Amino acid sequence: MSTSPTSPANTILKVSATSEPVRLAGAIAACVRQSGEAEMQAIGAAAVNQAVKAVAISRGYLAPVGIDVAVLPTFISVAVEATGQEVTGLRLVVVQVGG
Repeated sequence: MSTSPTSPANTILKVSATSEPVRLAGAIAACVRQSGEAEMQAIGAAAVNQAVKAVAISRGYLAPVGIDVAVLPTFISVAVEATGQEVTGLRLVVVQVGG
């Protein structure tokens, strides 16, 4: 997992197949607590799998303080720096709902 700043309040969490869901869940929970949302980018089925597991874990971190979340997925095109190719990935925005 790596982060890229998009603005002072938001970061994009870049998820890979080797990202640890528990660590990613902590980052999601921190972003949601701070700004009400977290944004992730995942390329490939294994990366998407890790991202979805992290969202499920983050719900457990946020539930005790009365926060629930929903995920808004969209397709994105991402330029691969090493090759210059564009690949399709998923952008997953985790947003606070209710409360």
